[in-house]
Amino acid sequence: MSNRIQELFGVAGRTAVVTGGSRGIGEMIAEGFVDAGASVIITARKAEELQATADRLSEKLADGATVTAVPGDLSTVEGVTAFAEAVRAITPTVDILVNNAGATWGAPLDDYPESGWNKLMDVNLRGVFFLTQSLLPELRAAATAEHPARVINIGSVDGLRVPGMEVYAYSASKAAVHQLTRHLAARLAPEHVLVNAIAPGPFESKMMAFALEDEQMRAAVAADVPLGRIGTPDDMAGTALFLASRAGAYVTGAVLPVGGGIWSAQ
Repeated sequence: MSNRIQELFGVAGRTAVVTGGSRGIGEMIAEGFVDAGASVIITARKAEELQATADRLSEKLADGATVTAVPGDLSTVEGVTAFAEAVRAITPTVDILVNNAGATWGAPLDDYPESGWNKLMDVNLRGVFFLTQSLLPELRAAATAEHPARVINIGSVDGLRVPGMEVYAYSASKAAVHQLTRHLAARLAPEHVLVNAIAPGPFESKMMAFALEDEQMRAAVAADVPLGRIGTPDDMAGTALFLASRAGAYVTGAVLPVGGGIWSAQ
């Protein structure tokens, strides 16, 4: 790889925080950052699973880089505050924040529970806003005109379209994440903090496991994708690296669908 390409897409020497980083899309992004030379702090609720992911990623580290597991629950402001304080104890600056932690809930319209609605709004939306707010001092400390800090929010193609399944709070919360992304981008651009969102289609994750572990359902999901397949870790890692690196330094306020053409086909 040429030095020019490394300069464009590398994140060596930078520090990234990835929520929901123990598995699924969060793990894909964290691994991409590790491969590109970054130090990464990952968080999730299940400490044992989180540490196992950190241990695996640590085997791939570049010289001087680290992977740190910090268990946390980002569904409450208190949990967000505790995690932000733990991050500050590790690093004075955060170059990249990936707000990936999320949940889903499906139920018929007539029976959709308030508890499910509240849980998804807390995890998928409240956590995104208040963690970004809590880590703003560290993002601002890292940001310069030449090397802006980055916030990457993980939305969903279901926040761009009407999904076929009855996941009302999920699609509403992800649409809200997209709008929040635009609003934060406009506010923080003068401070050299770029805010963008990725709107994934189907990827291997716990949320999609109910469908992708069944061969017939997996085939049906893939058939709904114009490119005819499920997303791979490289698809997600490459997108995140673009937004986090010099290559994406002139992009802010964007919501980037990464779903094999699902959104464009609607």
